[in-house]
Order: sequence, then C-alpha cells, then structure tokens
Amino acid sequence: MAEQLEVVIITGMSGAGKTVAVQSFEDLGYFVIDNMIPSVATKFVDAVKQSGEITRMAMVMDSRSREFYDQVVPCVAQLRGRSDLTLRLLFLEATDEELVSRYKESRRAHPLSHQDGVLPGIMRERQLLNDLKSQVDLVVDTTTLTPRQLKQRITERFSPDEAHSFYVNVMSFGFKYGLPLDADLVIDVRFLPNPYYIPDLKHQTGNDPAVQAYVMDNPLAQNFYQHLYLLIEVALPGYIKEGKSSLTIAIGCTGGQHRSVTIANRLAADLKNNQYPVHVHHRDVDKAN
Repeated sequence: MAEQLEVVIITGMSGAGKTVAVQSFEDLGYFVIDNMIPSVATKFVDAVKQSGEITRMAMVMDSRSREFYDQVVPCVAQLRGRSDLTLRLLFLEATDEELVSRYKESRRAHPLSHQDGVLPGIMRERQLLNDLKSQVDLVVDTTTLTPRQLKQRITERFSPDEAHSFYVNVMSFGFKYGLPLDADLVIDVRFLPNPYYIPDLKHQTGNDPAVQAYVMDNPLAQNFYQHLYLLIEVALPGYIKEGKSSLTIAIGCTGGQHRSVTIANRLAADLKNNQYPVHVHHRDVDKAN
C-alpha cells in the first residue's frame, strides 16, 4: 500500500509570519512551495505523489495570488476529500496593531490596500479570510512570538515524530493586554488574591516559589484548581476522540505575571504527569509591572 502524502497548507494574515513558517517546514524536511495558486494545487499534489520521492509537503496559499479568495475554500474541500493524503491547515494570525507595525517597519504595501493605507487592507483581508479560518486545524497567534518561538511552535506541532499526536498548549496572559486570538479555552483567575499588592511579591512572577505558595496556599485557589483540573481531565479525551489535534488553554489574570502564571505552570505540570504532551508559554510575564 502506497504511503500517504502529508500536506500542510500555510495560510493566514499577510505579515503574520509565513516566511518564518516556510523556513521552519524546510528545516523539518518538508518539500515547501511558496505562493501556490489554489487552482493548480491538486495537480501539483498529484505530481508529487507520482514521483514517489516525497512524503511530506507544505504549500503557502495567501493573498499574493489573485485567485486565492475565490478558489482556496473549494481547493481545501477537494483535498480534504481525498483518502490518499492527510491534509492540515495552519493559519497564522496577529492583531491589527501588530500587523500595522510590521508593515510600517518593512515599508511594504499590504496586498489589499487600495491607496487608503495598511489598516483598511488588513480589515479587508480579515473579512475575506473568515470562511477559510473556520476550517483550519491550527491557529497560531504570532503577535507576541519571536521568530524563534514561532519556529519552536511549528516544530512541536509538525515534527514528523509528533505529527499525529494530540498536543496541549497551556499559556498565561494578562487581560489588560488583550485576549489571545488562538485560545480554545479561556480561564479567568482574576478573582484569586493578587500577589501584586504584596510588596515583597510585586516584582516577582508566578515562576517564583514565593508567588506560587501565596497563590496556591489559599483555600479558594485550591478548591478552584481541583475543579479546573477535573474539568480539563474529563474534557481532553473528548477533544481527542473528536479528532482535534491540539488544544490551547489560556489562563488569564490582570497583568499576566502572578496568578495566571502560577495556575498555568501547575496545570502544565499535572497534565505532563498524566502523560499528555504539553508546552507552557507565558505571554505577558516579561512586561513591566
């Protein structure tokens, strides 16, 4: 029986990190095609399969192709319906503010700007991508990720050794800096006592034992965490059975430095002890408090 071809479509917002994604997939040994036209993608996949030399390929499909918005959704549906390949969609996202900043820094024009600036182009693109985004397998918000961190996220999810395993991403964040765009579950822990108001703890974080003890020694936190972990423990097998390949659990407090970091660390450690592959990421822990 012929080996199935693994196909990853890389798409998402212009300026959200597709260049880094291309380099990451090349480093993982994927055969990568940049700026693939959706109308010829199926024929190209057929040619790759017939060669018999490639088992993993990634294709970038984005707004540089004029046919993209009309043809990408039918293209995805056609490829998903094939039994001779495994298709996954990676959607790269970022906030409007971050995308504007990146375009200004690069001094490039947005592909959908009609002489009215970068932000209107971003808003047009976001609206046009709504249908596609609802079908993707993994959304990665690159707003606060460095290129190295984005490459690490892709490697953890798409490395050949891990490609078919369920993966849990636990992250902490601060509500004052906005909700994470790629979260599947958002847990608000702002009701817990805040170490920020303790002078000796204010400038520490949930990575420090003193802060962890202050948060977790509280009976309210202990009771809450027991119920939270039970909820996650019950839900994860259901997500796996449904066919979900990864789950992002975002724990939020006001500034993303004390309570959310503590709970995220505890949850990640307990999930690892329960044999789940886990990555923990503290989005706002290094921001000045």
